[in-house]
Amino acid sequence: MSTHLTEIFDQLFSYCETRDFAGHDPFDGLNSRLFQLTPLKHLRLARLAWLQMFKRSPIDLRSAFGVTRGVNPKGLALFALAELSRFRVTKEVEHMGNAVQLIDRLLEKKIVGKAKDGRATISFGYNFDWQSRVFYVPEGTPAIVPTAFASQALMEAYDVFGDEKYLNAADQICLFILNELNRIDETDDEVCFSYTPVDRSVIFNASLLAGESLARVGAATGNEEYLKMAAKTVRFVTRRQSQSGAWVYGAQASQKWVDNFHTAYILLSLYRISSNIEELREDSFDALNLGGGYWLNNFFLDDGTPKYYDKEVYPIDIHSAAVAISTMSELRAIDARMLALARKTAKWTIENMRDSEGFFYYQLRKSGPVKTPYMRWGQAWMAYALAQLIEATDGE
Repeated sequence: MSTHLTEIFDQLFSYCETRDFAGHDPFDGLNSRLFQLTPLKHLRLARLAWLQMFKRSPIDLRSAFGVTRGVNPKGLALFALAELSRFRVTKEVEHMGNAVQLIDRLLEKKIVGKAKDGRATISFGYNFDWQSRVFYVPEGTPAIVPTAFASQALMEAYDVFGDEKYLNAADQICLFILNELNRIDETDDEVCFSYTPVDRSVIFNASLLAGESLARVGAATGNEEYLKMAAKTVRFVTRRQSQSGAWVYGAQASQKWVDNFHTAYILLSLYRISSNIEELREDSFDALNLGGGYWLNNFFLDDGTPKYYDKEVYPIDIHSAAVAISTMSELRAIDARMLALARKTAKWTIENMRDSEGFFYYQLRKSGPVKTPYMRWGQAWMAYALAQLIEATDGE
C-alpha cells in the first residue's frame, strides 16, 4: 500500500507545487473585492452570512466575486511537515530541499512583536479576514492555530537538521504565546489561552495548541516556565472532558457542537504534550483512552468513511478525513485500531474524494460532491496525512 500512497502523495505535491502552494480557502470569502467596497464589511452578521454563502455553495463563487488565490502560512507549515516526513523515510535531498524552502517561505510571513522584556516575538496569521460565530479576526492578526503549526514545522526541522535558527524561531513563538495571547480562567494549575490577542474565547483545541508549542520547546531547552504553562493547558482541557469522552468545540452556547477534526486536534495535542512532560502522562492517558475511544467509536463508518459530527455523517469533509488519517498514524501506539482505520480511511478518501488531476475534493454532500480544491483545508492536510501514513507504515 505504501508504494501506492507514495505515488498519490507525489502527484498531489506536484499539483500544489505547480500552483506555488497558492489557492483558495473555505474562509476567504471576505477577501472579495466586491464585498470590501460595501458597508456590509463593517457588520458582523453580514460578514458571517457572506462567508457561509461561499462555504455552502456547491459551486466556487470566488472568481465571480473577486477573491484571488493566496498563500496561507498554515498551509506552508503543513507542506513543510509533509516533506520533513518524507525525508525521514527516504533521506532524499529533494525532500530536504523542499522542506527548507517551504520553511523559509513560512518565515517570510512571520509577524514580529515584542515581549514585556523587550525580546522579539514571532507569530503567524491567516491571509484573509475571518468572522467566527463569536469574534472577528482581520487579515494578518496573529492567531495561535497557524502559529502553532509553524512552531511544529520549526521544531521538526530542528530535530532533523539540528540548525539552531529553527529552535530560536520556535522559542520566539513561545514568547508570543506567553506575552500576547490572553489568558482565560487562569489559576495556579490551569489556564486557557485565547485564539488571538483580540479575543477571550475558550476554545479547547486552540489553547492546547499553545500548550503543545510550549511543551516541545520547553523540553528541548529545559525551560521550566514553558513546561509549567503547557501542563496548565492540559489540566484545563482534561477537567472539562464529558463523561462520554467527548469535548465540545468551545465554552460559549454557540460552540457546543462535537466534530471529528477538533476532537482529533485535542487528542493529538494531549499526546504530544504528555510525551514531553512526564508528570502528565498518567492523567493524560486516562483522557486519551476515554476520548480516543469515543472518537473511534462515533466518527467513522465501518468502511472508514469519516463523519463530520459524532451524530451526523454529512457533510463528509476532506479536513475530517485528512486530520483523522494524520492523527491515527501518530497515535497508533495508544490504540491497536488506529493504524488499520487510518489505512481504511485513506483508501476510502482516495477512492471517493480524489480527482484524476491528483487533488482532493472539498466535500461530499447528500446532493453530490463539491470539487473545489482548497489548498490549506484540503491539499496541505492530505499531503501531511499521506506522508505520515507512509512513515507509520514504513516504521512497521
